[in-house]
Amino acid sequence: MTARGWFLFSLMGVVWGIPYLMIKVAVEDLSPSMVVFTRCALGAALLLPFALRQRGLTRTVRAHWKPMLAFAVIEIIGPWFTLTDAERHLSSSTAGLLIAGVPIVGVTLSRFFGDTETLGVRRVAGLALGLAGVAVLTVPHLTGGDARSLAEVLLTVLGYATAPLIAARHLKEVPSLHLTAPCLALAALVYAPAAAVTRPSELPAPSVLAALAGLGVICTAVAFVAFMELIKEAGPTRATVITYVNPAVAVAAGALFLDEPLTATVVAAFTLILAGSVLATAGPRRNAVPVPLAPGEQPLDPDADPRPDRDTARAR
Repeated sequence: MTARGWFLFSLMGVVWGIPYLMIKVAVEDLSPSMVVFTRCALGAALLLPFALRQRGLTRTVRAHWKPMLAFAVIEIIGPWFTLTDAERHLSSSTAGLLIAGVPIVGVTLSRFFGDTETLGVRRVAGLALGLAGVAVLTVPHLTGGDARSLAEVLLTVLGYATAPLIAARHLKEVPSLHLTAPCLALAALVYAPAAAVTRPSELPAPSVLAALAGLGVICTAVAFVAFMELIKEAGPTRATVITYVNPAVAVAAGALFLDEPLTATVVAAFTLILAGSVLATAGPRRNAVPVPLAPGEQPLDPDADPRPDRDTARAR
């Protein structure tokens, strides 16, 4: 990837490494519908003014409304509710582990979408290393959770893996703000009635308000623009590899801010995750650039004897 691609990849690894914790905090006092509505409404409120300033927003929506609607449903409206609802019963680490399956599902689905990205041995090995690292990091800590919650996270995985493929195939020319702002506004409208019915009777705790603000501003408005740019820069399959880095970010934050132990197992998992991310996001090897032929010179026959004949050798 380019330097810009690596910057976006690193940014997304951090920004989408923290929402699981924020969702867990928010859903303790608020309904999933309220959390999703607030997150989408904040993101839309921040992005719509910038999208309108770019001009052509209405024209873009009219021209691409079908794939934009599909993207909104598959990436936001469905997955954000199922993930939020699942975290009422699952730990954030469990959700993070299951979401890390997105690249594997994305690689599988890309075959059905006619994806032309090269998927060689190096990238397959990177995907396998990343998954192994996430397993080493989180499997020992898996606790609780019922079948419904696990199914909800798996539906989230399917949505997260499919939406980038739709964006790369049908929305690549759409400006990031023209895509994300209307999709977030639509999602907010969809969840507004349920959020109004389940709104809290009193102001939530400061920690819940901070979690909602972080979800809306950092994990939605900033993250979505960066993610769409990452898809355009690196392709949909490589873009979803950030889900390997997210659990590692959570562990690093715990060690730095909560004094959680940084064990040899955690270090090993970090190594596998980072190595897998590098390999899985590596581009195809470039072929050698052909050397221009001199006027009148004939291209070499690959099957010919490379040794010059005696007359040619003598002439040289």
